[in-house]
Amino acid sequence: MPHAEGVSEDEFRAAMARLAAGVVLVTAFDPDDGPEGADVGMTASAFMSVSLEPPLVMVSVRDGSRMDELLERRPYWATSLLTESQRQTAGRFAMKGRLSDRLLFRELPHTRGEASGAPLVDGALATVECCTEQRVRAGDHTLVIGRVLSTGLPHVADTGPLLYYRGHYRSLSNGGS
Repeated sequence: MPHAEGVSEDEFRAAMARLAAGVVLVTAFDPDDGPEGADVGMTASAFMSVSLEPPLVMVSVRDGSRMDELLERRPYWATSLLTESQRQTAGRFAMKGRLSDRLLFRELPHTRGEASGAPLVDGALATVECCTEQRVRAGDHTLVIGRVLSTGLPHVADTGPLLYYRGHYRSLSNGGS
């Protein structure tokens, strides 16, 4: 159905699918979930650098999602920029009706960020730990702008970034498959 502006959701989705985007795992620790707290994660391709001075990044999260609710209560979070070899991780954290985050993190090699307390994926291209500076409602999403507290470059293997393009995960090597 077209919006008042004349662009349907399908048309908009098809146009935006032609924009290649890096894939990140956004993570946070929820101390209020159970007696020991719990790690929370979601796959995102709407992540970007906003400013160098001060260092700011932004991620878009769906309104009402577990991550949106958690980042509204807790200011600390992190992202791990995934490699093309971490496609399975991206897929698992993006699935609707997926396993619980507890089970997913149990199977995911990670360390805990010193600045954010959030899980950081082992072998990621880079990690970025943040503290929320601002939340901006934008349609059915919230843009979470975070001040960068720390970065890491744990990646050592010779592999490129995981990309999302035309509705599928892609890589820069092997012809983009």
